[in-house]
Amino acid sequence: MEKSYAILANRISLKENYSRKAVNNMNKGTAKSVGYAVEYMALVVVILVVWIVMGSTGKLNPVIMPSLSKVGSTFLSLIDSGNIWENLGISVWRVLQGYLLASVLGIVLGILIGLSRHLDRLTALLIQIIKPIPPIAWIPLVILWFGIGEGGKVFLIFLGGFFTILINVIDGIRQTDRKLVEVSKSMETPFFKHIFEMVIPGAAPNIFTGLRTGLSSCWMCVVAAELVSSTTGLGYLIMNARQFGKTDVVIIGMLTIGITGKIMDSLLRLLERFIIRWN
Repeated sequence: MEKSYAILANRISLKENYSRKAVNNMNKGTAKSVGYAVEYMALVVVILVVWIVMGSTGKLNPVIMPSLSKVGSTFLSLIDSGNIWENLGISVWRVLQGYLLASVLGIVLGILIGLSRHLDRLTALLIQIIKPIPPIAWIPLVILWFGIGEGGKVFLIFLGGFFTILINVIDGIRQTDRKLVEVSKSMETPFFKHIFEMVIPGAAPNIFTGLRTGLSSCWMCVVAAELVSSTTGLGYLIMNARQFGKTDVVIIGMLTIGITGKIMDSLLRLLERFIIRWN
């Protein structure tokens, strides 16, 4: 009887210890998450507080840097008029077109160049010459080639992301474990099976790095793209506001591009985690 009570007491004690450990681990995890969130947002919060204080004390020149309250009220008026949503939708559509084109061509050509030394030598010089040219320098040629329609804007955005994606894909292919590649070749694996089951999974981290960096580059080029006789888009909104000295609208356009780019980058990171986890 005493042994049964001892065993029961021992089990209860083990359960209590396990519960305490679980609670402690949960508390540590919560504290760690809160600490991460605070650290993640700290700098932005400090900048906003400084901006609010300087605006409320009249230390900001409204022409050079409007107060946060002025920016907020202008943003609400742009929302009410629907102007910000219309221009945002147009810019997002342009970026997606250029980015998807850059992604497809960048990944396909990157895989081919990464696998073929002959193709690498054939294209290396041309890539090295064209890659450093900023997209804005292409504007005169783009107007001659595409006119002032949507094609030229999409082409400029495409240029912004293409070479970044291409170079990262090539590097990823070359960093694939050569032993695994040789084993695949010795087993006479069909070409497309070799690409999709060996090459692409091995290069996936570099490919996603290129896709994320290329997306940022495409968003950086949207302002240059919308300089080409455009009357719509966030780039047009920014440049038009600059001409009329509306600094608050310029800041709203810039922040809208930054926040939208951040959201799209976060979606890409989620996709990366999902795909790489299953490779």
